[in-house]
Amino acid sequence: QVQLVESGGGLVQAGGSLRLSCAASGRTFSTYNMGWFRQAPGKEREFVATIKSGGGTYYADSVKGRFTVSRDNAKNTVFLQMNSLKPEDTAVYYCAAGIRPIVTSRLSYNYWGQGTQVTVSS
Repeated sequence: QVQLVESGGGLVQAGGSLRLSCAASGRTFSTYNMGWFRQAPGKEREFVATIKSGGGTYYADSVKGRFTVSRDNAKNTVFLQMNSLKPEDTAVYYCAAGIRPIVTSRLSYNYWGQGTQVTVSS
């Protein structure tokens, strides 16, 4: 069992930055692929970024070059650094843990956090 708690969301102006954190419980954190997803009102939850257990990273095209995902296995924490934020980045951001190989799919993640709101004003 893995419990995930996100933090770091908030209100920011367009062009600004935020850093999201996701703290995980459990002793097997390093074995999980850690993903970030987001869900805007009226839309489906969509993939944002993933860092695999081995360190490889994947990004949605919409955030590539602006967002950076990283992890600290010693602290059981994954981060999402978000720069050059746009109003269309406004959503609830969720972190997730999983072991299946298709890291861009929600179905590959077994554990989810409660989400943190990110609002980008224009």
